[in-house]
Amino acid sequence: MTTARISQVLKKFDYQKYSSFIALVVLFVLSAFLSPFFLRPGNLVNILSQVSYIGIIALGQAFVIITAGIDLSVGSLVAFNSLIGVMFMNYVLKTTGNEVLAVVLGVAGTLSIGAAGGLLNGFTVTRGKLAPFIVTLGTMAIFRSLALFIGNAGEIQSHSAIYGEFGLANIIFLPVPVWAMLIMAFVLDIVLNRTRYGRYLCAVGSNTRVAIFSAINVDRVKTIAYTITGLTVGISSVLLSSRFNAVSTSNTGMGYELDSIAAVIVGGTSLMGGRGTVWGTIVGAIILGIINNMLNMLGVSAYLQGTVKGLVIIGAVYIQRQRA
Repeated sequence: MTTARISQVLKKFDYQKYSSFIALVVLFVLSAFLSPFFLRPGNLVNILSQVSYIGIIALGQAFVIITAGIDLSVGSLVAFNSLIGVMFMNYVLKTTGNEVLAVVLGVAGTLSIGAAGGLLNGFTVTRGKLAPFIVTLGTMAIFRSLALFIGNAGEIQSHSAIYGEFGLANIIFLPVPVWAMLIMAFVLDIVLNRTRYGRYLCAVGSNTRVAIFSAINVDRVKTIAYTITGLTVGISSVLLSSRFNAVSTSNTGMGYELDSIAAVIVGGTSLMGGRGTVWGTIVGAIILGIINNMLNMLGVSAYLQGTVKGLVIIGAVYIQRQRA
């Protein structure tokens, strides 16, 4: 390939579309130089495992943000979901003595509660004609306070050994949460890019008024987006509570709203709505995971990690504004 041909290819390359992937490669190479331990397989798998819980939630958060909305309740819903799911599982196990049945019903209950929580947010936003920020700020407080009240602000232990083994299991060298994140990304990427609903979702986020004139049921599209977010929260709740085989009502899910929003923004989804990417969201979560990992390896105080995360969010939003 000639120099002129290479120059033409570089000019046509969509740097904005793949900016998050380019940033990931640069950060990966830089981290490899900064620490000899970074490229160890165990460390890389640990990064993926740590970001998987946030990554799954961020996938649903991306759908909401594409509609020009936001969901601040995801962290509190994780705590509430996990608590009710574990308590229900313990109740079934105590009454039936069937551990497998208890786990199945507990998981199903957690997923259902998550979806119901998302549906509640979506219904309130659309039917109440209220700002998503206000609605989800309110439900964030509601879900967390209910979790603290029901769990007496303490920790609830699961009585099932099978449930704990599931949370720590590996499949082909990767933990179950990582596989769950990848599978969810594959499914939601198809929904976003290959279905009518995905096209409607972007249309609603781009211009709601035009979407209405195009006979798109805007309220339904938004409600489904929030319900999908609730479902991803339910999946993450199952994986997180099974990992520890317990739920801490005061700490579980704390800060997940910021982390999930950050992953979506860093991944290239516009806060103004109308466009977004599923795999970019996964890349955004991994980028944040690598940053945290490197800060720990370099001995930077954990209290400063939030500062770095905040600067990354501001930088990502600034770059998006320049694109517009």
